[in-house]
Amino acid sequence: MYKLMAIDLDGTLLNSLGEVSEGTKFALKKAKECGTEVILASGRPISSTKSLAVELGVDNYIISGNGAVVYDVQRDKIIYDRFLNKEQVLQIVKLCDENSFYYNIYTEDEVIAKSLNYNVLFYHKENTKKIEEKRTHINLVQNVIEYIEQSEKDRFLKITVCDESKLIFNSIMKKLRQIGNIDVLEVEHMSRKTIKDGTDDVDIQYYYTEITNENVNKWSAIEFLIGKLNIATEEVIAIGDNLNDKEMIENAGLGVVMGNSNPTMKALADVVVSDNNSEGVKEAIYKFVIA
Repeated sequence: MYKLMAIDLDGTLLNSLGEVSEGTKFALKKAKECGTEVILASGRPISSTKSLAVELGVDNYIISGNGAVVYDVQRDKIIYDRFLNKEQVLQIVKLCDENSFYYNIYTEDEVIAKSLNYNVLFYHKENTKKIEEKRTHINLVQNVIEYIEQSEKDRFLKITVCDESKLIFNSIMKKLRQIGNIDVLEVEHMSRKTIKDGTDDVDIQYYYTEITNENVNKWSAIEFLIGKLNIATEEVIAIGDNLNDKEMIENAGLGVVMGNSNPTMKALADVVVSDNNSEGVKEAIYKFVIA
């Protein structure tokens, strides 16, 4: 029996429109009834991940910021953290501003950005379908350096840097790798999301990387949790789609990736299921958790 199931959100549990199917919601409910601890493990801020966990009824613990935080939902408390500090964030932001790279900064409760573009545009469109308390809070700031310098906040989950051009994105990666004491996610393919513009579906496609403090990943956060809950590694199932899921897919007792995953992730996984628009998570739950 798998006692803990860690599930990524974007590209995995959520379809291209940012929704969870009714069939998948029912499968999550059945997994909980079987005694499996269901953990949402996301790169999103705490507030956004928490609201979805509560909505789905899988609200004991969440992993946020790609493993920067483990949050106890019932006690409303962070119980594990590996934040970026203000000095690290300012160094990265200054580099991005000097080179006109688009970026956004994730805190515990909001995403800071200069404009609605790429992933932030997707969150904005997603918010239009949600009530206020379930939205991802987007804070548009013209002078981010000044805002961060004057802010009382001194801990940050991650920074995402995006561009549509592969050539420009490669130059972003080269410059970011020169900064010490951070982890820069290596992503091989474009992110593809879909938003509604009236009755039309509009694709958002971009290259991106995610920057966290050193040694931050979802598996390290899961290791903390399974130690706390006295669960063995082989009793963990991890479900994801992208390279920010790599460590948990490699180390879990069963690593499952979606049909929309890239070839690298599929090669690492124990199992490949249907894509995120075809209820791949539901398929995995019925095959391996409540079979």
